[in-house]
Amino acid sequence: MTLGNSMLIPILPKMESELNINSFQASLTITIFSIAAALSIPVLGYLSDRFSRKSIILPALALYGLGGLLAGMASAWFDSAYLWILIGRALQGVGAAGTAPIAMALTGDLFKGGEQSKVLGLVEASNGFGKVLSPIVGSLLALIVWYGPFFGFPIFCVVSILLLLFFVKEKKKKQKPPTLGNYLKGLFTVFKHEGRWLFTAYLAGATGLFTLFGLLFYLSDVLETDYNITGVLKGCVLAIPLLFLMSTSFTTGSKIGKNHRAMKHLIVLGLLLMTASFASLIFFTKLIPFIAVLVVSSIGTGLVLPCLNSFITGSVGKARRGFVTSLYGSVRFLGVAAGPPVYGWLMNWSRNGMFLSTAGLTLLVAFLCLILIHVKKQDSDDKDDESHSLFKKLQLTAE
Repeated sequence: MTLGNSMLIPILPKMESELNINSFQASLTITIFSIAAALSIPVLGYLSDRFSRKSIILPALALYGLGGLLAGMASAWFDSAYLWILIGRALQGVGAAGTAPIAMALTGDLFKGGEQSKVLGLVEASNGFGKVLSPIVGSLLALIVWYGPFFGFPIFCVVSILLLLFFVKEKKKKQKPPTLGNYLKGLFTVFKHEGRWLFTAYLAGATGLFTLFGLLFYLSDVLETDYNITGVLKGCVLAIPLLFLMSTSFTTGSKIGKNHRAMKHLIVLGLLLMTASFASLIFFTKLIPFIAVLVVSSIGTGLVLPCLNSFITGSVGKARRGFVTSLYGSVRFLGVAAGPPVYGWLMNWSRNGMFLSTAGLTLLVAFLCLILIHVKKQDSDDKDDESHSLFKKLQLTAE
């Protein structure tokens, strides 16, 4: 899923010149993918609850690959290539809706307790690993031809389909799926009792992805215009903050176990690290110090996302998990969709204003998480598990 946007970020400036479009039109190739995914995810989430996870993921991967093939063929041979690229990207967005969000629900089905948190951390780390690899892979494929990344998508999708077919064994459903009316009634009950903190968690996830992709869009532009860094080297530079996000996500998911109190504290701590990093960026214009400070925000994001995954995936039973995690995926995609065009506008407005408004947003979300995410008391068995958590030392005292 993460390849869908990150792999194209290095080629956006080249796309502008080759297709004779402006930066806003280029950013729409990111936005339309994300909006199509965001609109499709709740529907596919419901279908995965009603039928099975694999029955949704497999055709979604096929559609994802076909959309990339269409965008690549349009770039190579079609007149009005830009329009066809947008159509292909929309198809890819629908396909992407059935990948990582459903995989998160599948993880929740297959694993329980502390093991679930660990594997969800691995899912988020692989999400980050995709972000690390994708600008490098995109840059390498663009060395062959600028639209090469579009043809990379079908290859990755075929590999994913084969791996899923042969290595993922899904548990058979023992109960008959509920009717649509009963399903919606159950969802209403979930959001009635858990909605306040769930929507706050959704907002935190969307904010993390919004700021990440917005600043990657900014960095991609600055690397070419101010430093004349292009190609694979540019992809490697873009991968640096993502590498820290990936490693932090993996470590966080491995250590938090079922400790919901620590999860809440790490979410707030991560958002505060993001706030401090964004606010400090106004003082740094040279590339190396700038990236060093930006890395702090990536570490913060790496603390936030695995904890949100565990909270949200564990909040409901298997029968409605697909929809709840998919809705979370939707708002994350909306964050990704909004990032490039909003930051494109902010870049033209004020560099300092862009960083300070970003810091203000993450500070506000940190405050909302602190007051609206309430941790239920865990039973004694959970507490025994918590005592072994390395993150016990990081817990904040404020409640």
